[in-house]
Amino acid sequence: MKQLKISILFFILILLTLSSCKDKNLNNPESSSADDSKIKYEFPFYNPSLSIDERVQDLISRLTLEEKVAQMMNGTPEIKQLNIPAYDYWNEALHGVGRSCSATVFPQAIGLGATFDADLAFRVSSAISDEARAIYNATTEKGYNKQYNGLTFWTPNINIFRDPRWGRGQETYGEDPYLTSILGSAFVKGLQGNDPNYLKTAACAKHFAVHSGPEKVRHEFNAEVNQKDLWETYLPAFKALVDVHVESVMCAYNQTNGEPCCSNNYLITDVLRDKWQFKGHVLTDCSALVDFYKQTNEGGHGVVKTEAEAAALAVKSGVSLNCGGTYFSLIDAVKEGLITEKEIDKQLAILLKTRFKLGLFDPKGSNPYDNINLDVVNSEAHRALSKEVAQKSIVLLKNNGILPLKNDLSKYFITGPNAASVEILLGNYYGINSNMVTILEGISKAIQPTSQLQFRLGAMLNKPSINPINYATGHAGNSDVTIVVLGVSSQLEGEEGDSIDSNTAGDRLDYDLPKNQIDYLTDLRKTADKNPNDKKPIITIITGGSPINLAEVEALSDAVLFVWYPGEEGGTAVADILFGNVSPSGRVPITFPKSLDQLPAFNDYAMKGRTYKYMNVDPLYPFGFGLSYTTFAYNDIKVSSSSISKIEHVTVEVKVTNTGKVTSDEVVQVYISDLEASVIVPNSRLIKTKRITLKAGASQKVVFELTPKDFEIVNNQGTSIIESGDFKVSIGGSSPMKRSFELGAPKMAEIKITVN
Repeated sequence: MKQLKISILFFILILLTLSSCKDKNLNNPESSSADDSKIKYEFPFYNPSLSIDERVQDLISRLTLEEKVAQMMNGTPEIKQLNIPAYDYWNEALHGVGRSCSATVFPQAIGLGATFDADLAFRVSSAISDEARAIYNATTEKGYNKQYNGLTFWTPNINIFRDPRWGRGQETYGEDPYLTSILGSAFVKGLQGNDPNYLKTAACAKHFAVHSGPEKVRHEFNAEVNQKDLWETYLPAFKALVDVHVESVMCAYNQTNGEPCCSNNYLITDVLRDKWQFKGHVLTDCSALVDFYKQTNEGGHGVVKTEAEAAALAVKSGVSLNCGGTYFSLIDAVKEGLITEKEIDKQLAILLKTRFKLGLFDPKGSNPYDNINLDVVNSEAHRALSKEVAQKSIVLLKNNGILPLKNDLSKYFITGPNAASVEILLGNYYGINSNMVTILEGISKAIQPTSQLQFRLGAMLNKPSINPINYATGHAGNSDVTIVVLGVSSQLEGEEGDSIDSNTAGDRLDYDLPKNQIDYLTDLRKTADKNPNDKKPIITIITGGSPINLAEVEALSDAVLFVWYPGEEGGTAVADILFGNVSPSGRVPITFPKSLDQLPAFNDYAMKGRTYKYMNVDPLYPFGFGLSYTTFAYNDIKVSSSSISKIEHVTVEVKVTNTGKVTSDEVVQVYISDLEASVIVPNSRLIKTKRITLKAGASQKVVFELTPKDFEIVNNQGTSIIESGDFKVSIGGSSPMKRSFELGAPKMAEIKITVN
């Protein structure tokens, strides 16, 4: 009898436990179930079997006006009665999960641009989104709902780097719309994942549109651009990202053609919503709406007088999310009759869909990303990927034969303000972790233990040394090689407010290296050459995120490497290039002018005279240029048909041969020139690219399919058309500027195609 009572009590306990679990499912969106249709959810918006639209409308119906407004700003509060935790939309992942927990730090975006490799961009962003999910899963388990712990990432930055003075150009993939489009699209795909029902993370295309400095006046500046430049240069990358279903678009601070971008009816309604059929949400850059009611004499746009008017104008313009606090005034705007609650509901509905697509209101385990754990964060695989990107991004600008170096010389001298700097690994919008390999550390690990290694800072980043005695330069005369690491960092270039040693709001209005760095390099050269019979070589490594006038550096150096901001394995990657473990294959994704005299005014957004497409003078380094430890030849170019109609595809092939003695990657680039256009067109424009690996002496046939779109030009009305006439197709390892071949790039293979 006693055993029977125990059994009955045990059975009752099981029933109570099951009942408790069922009650928990009714109220907790984190609970899971095998059959949603049999669960009675407390609120329908938690029911995954309903459509997203049904769930969104149910949720909105349960919110007060005050709660709705609070959910339309980046830092949303908890709604206790609905069991909705706090959530912050503001998260960063430009080149790794940023400003959050320890994570893999990949090379800065401009470095990824220098790889010309869309597949690599996809692998990088896939790794980033894995880490983002892992961090989100772990932090929400602890109840952390802070800014930078979420899944909505405000990246990539696909603005066109039209002028090297712009401090934030480092965040972009360079000056070319096609390269920006393919890299940005791949990055979005990797961030958002390929699940048919859920987003892994939500990506954002920014800053829409026509935005690339000057930083100091971005809150009041009006970027004036004609229709041809708008549709040929500034909009194609945004269109490409909309086509791959980017989840959000961030409107820029500035005005475009007289209207603030965050209330620009042409850009947001006519182009983004109506023409491109964008379905995601639009958000403001942070505090951009303050500029609406801040008067022009105060550094704003002055399009309205009050905060309530600014909030109403943005919502009516189609902006769902406010980074900032201006939308608090929507409550007053409703009271004043400036906007209706129904209009607010419409934009809130668009915004909430993103959180539902991320699975934030679904039971735990509903989507394949819920189980990603912290093991992936800064894993060995991700560190290896970061190193691969850095290796492929490094650009060899000059080499008189000193590179690659032997790693067993008797004495190496490493010097310069950036040799031991962690900051130059990062760039801006960065993450951090406990294992950042500086250039000094990378070289130290790569050389033989019997080799002597001397390090002296030698020079400050941006100011002369006070002490008149500098023991550093003496090492240049008695070392087998001097490796000097110069350049800039985010102290000198970046976003307004971040570059603390810049008096120009992060822009680089002085195109040269800081004078004290050139003076130091000059002293090193004098010391290295003091014995005419035993001159010592100098290798100069340049860090930075934008073009720099390196004419003096090139003259004073035996070899020059541009390494960007190379990420956590930057030092390892630099050493791999220096000592020949990897042949350099990076290509500059932006033209390096010889001086700013070759450029139009910084605030002039017309493309005339800008970038490789419209520059009619010889630059210092052309777009797409970069040297290797081997040489390549392009021969036997063929086309499937030399005469085509405007609707036909055509195949072009070329034989690429590694004519040197070292295995290396080559970045094959295809450019097209319209030889008979009725309007002004680019000198040439990049239309295809492919990275290949060739062993010494090996050849590969590389085939490209050209579509009618590749033959389009943009007329003065901003319309893409194809005109009959002759086109020149050029294939090679750089852009077809004469300067490329003078610097050592292989001659291009060229062929003519006639469009009937």
